[in-house]
Amino acid sequence: MGTSVNNILGQAENEFQSAVKKSGNADLGKDAFLQLLVTQLKHQDPLNPMDDKEFVAQLAQFTSLEQLMGINTGVTSMNEAFKQQQMMNAVSYIGKDVLASGDQISKIKDGVSKLYFSIDEPITQGVINIFNASNELVRSEFISAKQAGDYEYVWDGKDYQGNAMADGLYKVAMAAENDKGKAVLVSTEVSGHVIGVETINGTQYLRMQDGRSVQFMNVSVVVAPSTGSGSGSDSGSGGGSDSGSGSDSGSGSDSGSGSDSGSGT
Repeated sequence: MGTSVNNILGQAENEFQSAVKKSGNADLGKDAFLQLLVTQLKHQDPLNPMDDKEFVAQLAQFTSLEQLMGINTGVTSMNEAFKQQQMMNAVSYIGKDVLASGDQISKIKDGVSKLYFSIDEPITQGVINIFNASNELVRSEFISAKQAGDYEYVWDGKDYQGNAMADGLYKVAMAAENDKGKAVLVSTEVSGHVIGVETINGTQYLRMQDGRSVQFMNVSVVVAPSTGSGSGSDSGSGGGSDSGSGSDSGSGSDSGSGSDSGSGT
């Protein structure tokens, strides 16, 4: 009897190994799993047959495995199609001016790109900090009291001692507070002329003419390029401009002088 059982088990193992070799995969896929189940039924011990509950449970596992594999394949295909569509959409932005969420500005020769910022509630004061590529603070400017609205800021390209800074990319960080001393969120946007598209870790970025990059999904406005737009050209929704001397103007009303007469207007 023992020899007969061993022969049955040996035959079942051989059939299963043959199925695995045909699949060309050492992992237990759905075909091998089904073959194992059928082989198990074919060579079960007549004196101790498989429990029907155990059989149903294994069938349920097989069905779940097959459905999950199908869902995974579908999601992967959808994700690849979405990335391709996103790249095609991003390429269509080349040659146009865009406005997107960001905090980088560029200084090239005598031109500095604009920064657009908005606040959802009145503020009593704020500060604008400018950092170089080494993350070193090169300039701080205070913001006067403002009402909720959209504003523009243009840095004069100088440090806190009045020295002209080198050309390159700079990062802007802003902070503000209301009349109760609580922090107020300041949203910043940048604009520029798109000349290329690049993918970094699966995310599409628009490359600007002045060397900056913005994430494609962060673009809020796309406009036709203005005549002769160069590396320092900007387009946006702000209604005023700053001269970089600490005073601001925009679509929201200020409690200060209200408008600038400096070189930035």
